[in-house]
Amino acid sequence: MVSVVRYRRAIMVPASAGGNTVEVIARLVQTSPDRVREMIHRFNETGMRSLDPKWAGGRPRRITTEDEEFIVQTAKERPAKAGRPFSHWSVRKLQRYLADNQIRKVKLGRERLRQILDRHGVTFQRTKTWKESTDPPEVKEARLDRVEEVIDRWPDRVFAFDDFGPLAVHPVKGCCWAARKKPQRLRANYHKTCGTRQFHACYSLGDDRLWGVVRPNKGVEFVLAAIKSCRAARPDGQMIYVILDLCRCRHSWTT
Repeated sequence: MVSVVRYRRAIMVPASAGGNTVEVIARLVQTSPDRVREMIHRFNETGMRSLDPKWAGGRPRRITTEDEEFIVQTAKERPAKAGRPFSHWSVRKLQRYLADNQIRKVKLGRERLRQILDRHGVTFQRTKTWKESTDPPEVKEARLDRVEEVIDRWPDRVFAFDDFGPLAVHPVKGCCWAARKKPQRLRANYHKTCGTRQFHACYSLGDDRLWGVVRPNKGVEFVLAAIKSCRAARPDGQMIYVILDLCRCRHSWTT
């Protein structure tokens, strides 16, 4: 493919040799007269080499592709895994860790760090609920490492199971017109006269598919039925990995 810059410069040379003025040549190639004069002088000095553009290199890149991969990987990992005593990364904390760690030192500004994370689709997300495991730190970290391992190595064989509840019929707040400081009141629902239910849900990581069923309680037979539904999604008899609620079941099942 011919360079546009080289093509325009090549037009200037014969146009000048044909006796055209600088202003005419400038209008012909859509540039300034000073640029035409500079090109003619260069051609007289260096010949055909003057047709090749010489792009300025600019400042050398300070962050390599490997550095970016390390930044994204670190941001997605738990700070405790990197030996930091907090639950999540902030941009400031992540910047300090990257600049002073034993694996790969990466020095960059906070805004540049935010741009890199945003380009790779990594954003700060706040969880709505949080349950902390009561297991010793070494046991907890070992189990979380195992969960991350199976997700990374066999994502199409990984399933997650959890329950949500208790679910019950209860009054819902609304709005209405009423006298000032005399809103309508709804009776508190202390007695579940209609009973409660539990929603058992399974998620297939490889298929990005969620399914579930409403159960009367948390019975172990219902948990086993959910795990069997995960097996039914992979009936080939090969290994599957079911991640259970870590805070309640304390482990993951392999079948």
